[in-house]
Amino acid sequence: MPPAASPIQGITLKILSVIVFIGMVSLIKAASDEVPPGEAVFFRSFFALPVIFAWLWWRRELASGLRVAEPFGHVWRGFVGTVSMGLSFAGLALLPLPEVTAISYAAPLLTVIFAAMFLGEEVRAFRLSAVALGLVGVLIVLSPRLTAVGDMNASETLGAVVVLTSATFAALAQVLVRRLVKMERTSAIVFWFSVTSSILALTTIPFGWVVPSPRAAAFLVTAGLLGGVGQILLTSSYRHADASVIAPFEYASMIFALAIGYFLFGEVPTLVMLGGAALIILAGVLIIWRERQLGIERAKQRKAMTPQG
Repeated sequence: MPPAASPIQGITLKILSVIVFIGMVSLIKAASDEVPPGEAVFFRSFFALPVIFAWLWWRRELASGLRVAEPFGHVWRGFVGTVSMGLSFAGLALLPLPEVTAISYAAPLLTVIFAAMFLGEEVRAFRLSAVALGLVGVLIVLSPRLTAVGDMNASETLGAVVVLTSATFAALAQVLVRRLVKMERTSAIVFWFSVTSSILALTTIPFGWVVPSPRAAAFLVTAGLLGGVGQILLTSSYRHADASVIAPFEYASMIFALAIGYFLFGEVPTLVMLGGAALIILAGVLIIWRERQLGIERAKQRKAMTPQG
């Protein structure tokens, strides 16, 4: 029996998940000067498993979490998601945290396009206009990096391209998840993604894994545990309220990214980055609002078609 709707509880869990994920990303960034991205992906995925395993056991969903109907779907979702994660972690070593966060907001915009391309979802003028507005914001954030010259700026340009590519793979992963949820339980998708990404991360060993220092190892293990907690909080938030209510609070991550970037990493955001991020966030909120309106309209249509009496 699903829990009763409780928007406040859902929003609270969503904000907590955002805080936990930003903490996780900050720890990955703190270790990025010592540990390669593939190794960071392994720690993030492997040490999330005990937390997710315990959560499934506590909810008595362990059997359903291990049982899958479409194994190859999980493999593809795992591959695409792992590539996205690895590229994102690589970008953290090259760019300020708020900038990585802003560029990553391109993922839900691209998901709209990919869902139309691969899932046949109808996308009308309003959402296409919102996507275009968001992509303009992405270009504004990227513009200083793509027009810069010099060795240091070259690495930042590479970082911008890497993070944008990560957002593209993240959008593809969301499309694959939309397919999976039609035949798989959320618990199975969460559990097997961590398993798959842990295994795939091991294939990067030949590319230069290192023995991390105690400090870096502590950061990475904690990041993995936080990743598991964050996933549970995120999943739980959608049990208590509609996605259209909860999704806008994802953008609270920019506030925390700005604070952590400034106080822990000495990163001062530029007006260009903030302006571009504001456009991306506005576009994302418009898309979420439109999805909510369409959901209300579909519910009214279903109610009108339901025989009365």
